[in-house]
Amino acid sequence: MVRLNLVLLLILVACALGVVTSQYKARKLYVDLQQEQAEAQHLDEEWGQLQLEQSTWAMHSRIEKIATGTLQMSVPETSRIQVVQGGDPVPVGAKP
Repeated sequence: MVRLNLVLLLILVACALGVVTSQYKARKLYVDLQQEQAEAQHLDEEWGQLQLEQSTWAMHSRIEKIATGTLQMSVPETSRIQVVQGGDPVPVGAKP
């Protein structure tokens, strides 16, 4: 009878340690999940800011200002503008 009680006590201790270990792992994984979700939210915010910045940098008025100011470019006269119609591409080295 003493042996049976000792075996049952060892099984009880092993089960208790298993429960404590699994709860610890579950809590640790939950904390890791929250940290990753916070990081994902931060990256989403940064992505939105980068998209806004890209649209700002690519604004037509900004590009035109740089072209005319820094690069000293100008819009050609309408008489000098030629419209090129798209067609089939000509292979390099082929005679038209």
